[in-house]
Amino acid sequence: MFLFSRRAALQLHRRYHGNTLPTLTLFTKDPCPLCDEAKEALQPLRHRFVFQQVDISRPENRSWFDRYRWDIPVFHLNGQFVMKHRVDVALLDKLLQDAETQKT
Repeated sequence: MFLFSRRAALQLHRRYHGNTLPTLTLFTKDPCPLCDEAKEALQPLRHRFVFQQVDISRPENRSWFDRYRWDIPVFHLNGQFVMKHRVDVALLDKLLQDAETQKT
């Protein structure tokens, strides 16, 4: 008998059905203690999204700096703003469920 965890089953499903994971973007800078806390809070959900970071202090990200300098951490899911300052795990879980449902 072969048992899969929910996570493993979801990964296999995605691999064989061609679904791509949603992208969660963290707008951050260094140092950012709240960003570090936020990344830690994301750990239980990390297998459900592609994670990318945008350092708003870099010159090429000046427009993001102008927009978010006082609000980091800021999160976008698939390019859409979803939250700032702290991770709302329940909200993110719901949004990820919605994204998973739309792709099946």
